[in-house]
Amino acid sequence: MANLKEIRNRITSVSSTMQITSAMKMVSAAKLKKAQDAITAMRPYSDKLTELLQSLS
Repeated sequence: MANLKEIRNRITSVSSTMQITSAMKMVSAAKLKKAQDAITAMRPYSDKLTELLQSLS
């Protein structure tokens, strides 16, 4: 059976891993939001280009 020191060490380790995972989630959410905003900003240009190409053909 694990002694108290090993259990405390494991709890600390799991807590640290949870903090790292949480930070990684926040970073990935920020990157996703940035990519979605970039795609949304390009939509008018895409629509205009599609309209232009349809009028040419």
